Amino acid sequence: HVTDAFEVTDRSAAEFLYDACHILESVFSPTTRLSRRDGISILVRYIGRKSATTAGEDIPTMTVTADTTQVASVDEAEVAKFAALAENWWDLEGPFRPLHQLNPIRLRFIRDNISAHFDRDELAPQPLSGLRILDVGCGGGLLSEPLARMGATVVGIDATEKNVRVAALHAEQGNLSIDYQHTTAEALRDAGETFDVVMNMEVVEHVADVDSFLQASGNLVNHGGIMIAATLNRTAKSFALAIVGAEYVLRWLPRGTHDWRRFVRPSELATGLRQTGMQVTSLTGVIFNPLTGNWSLNDRDLDVNYMAVAVRVS
Repeated sequence: HVTDAFEVTDRSAAEFLYDACHILESVFSPTTRLSRRDGISILVRYIGRKSATTAGEDIPTMTVTADTTQVASVDEAEVAKFAALAENWWDLEGPFRPLHQLNPIRLRFIRDNISAHFDRDELAPQPLSGLRILDVGCGGGLLSEPLARMGATVVGIDATEKNVRVAALHAEQGNLSIDYQHTTAEALRDAGETFDVVMNMEVVEHVADVDSFLQASGNLVNHGGIMIAATLNRTAKSFALAIVGAEYVLRWLPRGTHDWRRFVRPSELATGLRQTGMQVTSLTGVIFNPLTGNWSLNDRDLDVNYMAVAVRVS
């Protein structure tokens, strides 16, 4: 079921640009009148900007103040990027608007898969009651809060201290009890913490060392537990839609929010988790229709956004 895509190096740059521009033209032209020439111009500018800013540089790491240890998976530049946006987490029309729009379908997927795994009634008022859930990279708490309302005991962690403060304040205003911590998956693992459910939603593509991060977060899942992850596949289609379309054409996200080279193939996700005794049991694509503005799930299309369910087998 795992669908992989090619690397840019697997074919010529010209072929890759042609594919990406063809996707841009076919998807966005009806609503934005984007020409192929415009698409090529955007793609070339993006590639030039990325090359100029990263040539000869190693991916930086940072020291997390919560535990004063250097963590391989934490990227200082990514932390700073989201710190600058932290005040906007709960602004429905702000830079996190796409996440607010995506949240209902994410939450249904999360609720239904956790309920099925633990033999719960997903339609019960609090189907997650009694479960301890870790929300890794919790941001402002967009997932942590609904999970708490479903009855879960939620721990939300983030490497950006400002995110944690914003999330804690918003939860307090909503009379929700959520344990927000400025820390990392590695630090919790080293402290011997484990959880019934670990959430890795839209965070894997922002870490510096994917394997290190997946190993740490996988080790946090209890025996009999489950992990739910969401990220972006590394394909020409994701380059066209998630980078050029979302950041340059529709301007849903600030330019530079994502780095396509850090997008994670399903096989890479599965391999990283397998090293910790976790097995990916299902993959589901998350599809956006620019004409209707709606998100939907599609098991056959993992080309851009996708979600995965993994369970502990050893």
